[in-house]
Amino acid sequence: MDSGKLAVLDRLIPADYDNITGIVIVRNETLAYERYFNLSSPNDAQHVASVTKSVLSALVGIAIDKGFIHSVDQPVLDFFPDYTPGVNEHVKRAITLRHLLTMAVPYAFEDWHEPLDVLSMQPDWVAYILETFAPYGEPGAFKYATANAHLLSAILTRVTGQNALAFANRYLFSPTGMREIPDEPMQAFGFEELFGSKVRGWVKDPQGNATGGWGLTLTPRDMARFGQLYLNQGRWGDTQVFPASWVEQSWQMNAFPYGYLWWLRQEDGLFAALAMGDGGNMICCIPQHNLVVAIASTFMPNPKDRWTLVKEAILPAVKA
Repeated sequence: MDSGKLAVLDRLIPADYDNITGIVIVRNETLAYERYFNLSSPNDAQHVASVTKSVLSALVGIAIDKGFIHSVDQPVLDFFPDYTPGVNEHVKRAITLRHLLTMAVPYAFEDWHEPLDVLSMQPDWVAYILETFAPYGEPGAFKYATANAHLLSAILTRVTGQNALAFANRYLFSPTGMREIPDEPMQAFGFEELFGSKVRGWVKDPQGNATGGWGLTLTPRDMARFGQLYLNQGRWGDTQVFPASWVEQSWQMNAFPYGYLWWLRQEDGLFAALAMGDGGNMICCIPQHNLVVAIASTFMPNPKDRWTLVKEAILPAVKA
């Protein structure tokens, strides 16, 4: 990387991206740039919002590799034999883990208007999701739903006997040198505890399932490690954390464009896979340049697009 060109970030971020708390750029597995803003430091873990979904995707890949789950084509209701589908049973029974991973499940809410406030007030989130699950239509069309990721988290709990937090600490965070996430007790289930200033560790629902679609706290360094793990085809050092085939499946470009809980982008001959969360949290992986950009941010509505920052200020610093 051209350090002189990257230096523009020192003034650009405070001026135009002022809710960024930390940014780590890694090229060819070497740290190229690391800065912290807004009184943040390398050890400060930030709530990364929907970046959590991409981490959960990795955990599903690990669970399949270790035999806890047979395949992404298993029907979702196989994991909930105690649930009686009732309305639209044939649709619900047709939905698979692949549909959850690719956001291809029908729900009654309008696009981008998922009622997470209603979900978070339920005594049993999984039971509520299954009741609102696929009330009509057929699986296959794209509809972004955080509920899908939470069902996947609940499935991990059921098949492994431990929630996603404990499973990740053992099989993902520890092998890659990421910070193990503390199991913080939930003091309440209000907005601040679930989404706001009181988010700690990895948020859990009332039954102890780690929230599948948000609620994870990560440092920018660990965000970068996670991105590099994908660029390394699931390998970290001598450990194959999850199969290379899981990366290939997760980043398979399609019309949506959305992989296994990853956003995909193809622009000017360049492919990028992005884990993105509210407020501008992002892990951007660009295999062609062996480049990872990890950005942690405090929440703000309508932040400036992080891809613009990557395209206009970071990619020009990449040396051949």
